[in-house]
Amino acid sequence: MSSSNNWTRRLVLQRALQLSAMGVATPLAINLAAIGEAAAFDTTDYKALVCVFLYGGNDYANTVVPYDAANYALYHQIRAGTAGENQAGIALARAALAPTALTPLVPQTLTDNLQYALAPPLAGLKGLWDQGKLAVQLNVGPLVKPTTLAQYNSTNRVANPLPPKLFSHNDQQSIWQSEGSEGATVGWGGRLGDIALATASNNPNSLLTCISASGNAVFVAGRDALQYQISAGSAQSPGGAIKINALTGGLAAAVSALITRNSAHVIENEYAAVTRRSIALEGIVNGALGGVNVATAFPTGNPLASQLKIVARLIAARGALNMRRQVFFVSIGGFDTHNNLMTDHPTLMQRVNDAMTAFYAATVELGVANNVTTFTASDFGRTLASNADGSDHGWGSHSFVMGGAVNGGRFYGTAPRVSLQSDDQVGQGRLLPTTGVDQFAATLARWFGCSATDLPGILANIGNFSNTNLGFV
Repeated sequence: MSSSNNWTRRLVLQRALQLSAMGVATPLAINLAAIGEAAAFDTTDYKALVCVFLYGGNDYANTVVPYDAANYALYHQIRAGTAGENQAGIALARAALAPTALTPLVPQTLTDNLQYALAPPLAGLKGLWDQGKLAVQLNVGPLVKPTTLAQYNSTNRVANPLPPKLFSHNDQQSIWQSEGSEGATVGWGGRLGDIALATASNNPNSLLTCISASGNAVFVAGRDALQYQISAGSAQSPGGAIKINALTGGLAAAVSALITRNSAHVIENEYAAVTRRSIALEGIVNGALGGVNVATAFPTGNPLASQLKIVARLIAARGALNMRRQVFFVSIGGFDTHNNLMTDHPTLMQRVNDAMTAFYAATVELGVANNVTTFTASDFGRTLASNADGSDHGWGSHSFVMGGAVNGGRFYGTAPRVSLQSDDQVGQGRLLPTTGVDQFAATLARWFGCSATDLPGILANIGNFSNTNLGFV
């Protein structure tokens, strides 16, 4: 290898440190496996996939709640915990669930004749369910292959593999988003972007295929589809492309020299190229956003709503940006409810409800409700059992899927039993997923435009599952 291609950790970091010292924070996350440009998805329609990630591990049992009398009684008995038989513990009151009780638009018989209600703050999402625009995917979570309780308990991990590092926040967040534990560099949303780019022919702004409004997120990191980060804004700012502050100060000339000189080191050149792309895209993105107006009111003081508002504005600017396929990532934290579940979780549910219903209304306003599909995901579900003031780390959980193309008003997957001893949980009501993330993602990928032959390149474990289209969209 020639000396011009040799590099050390010191040389790699040198240019990055020079730039960062000057305040050069680029909204284009660097993926060293993704050097170069590609063209756009070759189709005449527009589709966007939006991931709403609930960081911390959402409590599934107080989100989609057993409501029929028999199963509610089991739920209440289990969740009363140390509070006692006549106390609520961490169980929601049945009377409070009546306004959000879910009646499927198509008759369904679930496990043990379960009926469900949404958490009381999710009244807006209940309205979308009634309109057939919201579906509930039951008991979904990371799986290498379909797994029974006996296989989970087996010591033969060659024959019965499990996802790595179960019940760990960082690792399960990464596995949900990328199928790899913490440190993974490519997500399945980014791989969808790669497919879109690989089959495309004419999109000059291909770097806007995968966008995060929530900082760096592996979900939207692809090999060719570089992750672009956007600011959600604040009360003082409408949001938009992230500025490189050093370019407006006294260091502008020095920064310009750093990013335009040709280095003998490949990684330094790539860092500079990413910075140049960021500068160019700032003008393009903010120029396009300046030409759109979204009249739908989004709630203030709600970080998730602010993120979804900038996503709505970017979708409104799709024509000016010449986009046909986009993948977005937004998030909200605070779901690690070991304590104060009954105080904190309703507030989080209200924020999710208000943000998602406003976003759906915006897609209707923009005439793209059928072209935008939004789904929720989280690190994991939590225990059905109470720890007196909250619930602990789990595995499977329930997800919402929202949009005009959704076959909504119905449940998908297998409803878990309301029990601490059934064969669909692995202790304390930690759900053993009956639907894998691969199956869930494959269904969304098919809607996005991917073919069956594309799926193995997007989802490493999909060949282990017979059903790759769950039917919710």
